[in-house]
Order: sequence, then C-alpha cells, then structure tokens
Amino acid sequence: MSDLLLRVWLAVMHRVEPHEAGQSTAEYALVMIAAAAVAGLLLMWAHKTNLVSNLFNAVIKKILPF
Repeated sequence: MSDLLLRVWLAVMHRVEPHEAGQSTAEYALVMIAAAAVAGLLLMWAHKTNLVSNLFNAVIKKILPF
C-alpha cells in the first residue's frame, strides 16, 4: 500500500510544474475562507430571524406536548 501511495505521489508531483506547486494550497485556503464567510453570514441571518430558536421550540413541542 505504501509503495502504491509513493508512486501516485511521485506521478502527481512530476506533472505539476514547480512554479505552480503552491497554487493549489493557496486556492484551497481561499475556498476555505469563502466557505467560512458564507457559513458566518448564514449563522448571522439565522440568529437575527430567530430561526434556530423557533425550530428548537417546534421540536420540543412535538417531543414534549404540554
């Protein structure tokens, strides 16, 4: 298994040109920042509209009817 992974790694590294080697890391970081920003905006919206508390109250009322 280890030998196979080494061969795959070498094949991938051979195909990537040296000046583009860090580009995928930077793209990954930008995608993660964008995803975190979208998640933050979604959480702010949900908190502002009381969506989460309303959903929680609805679930509790279904589980524990008084």
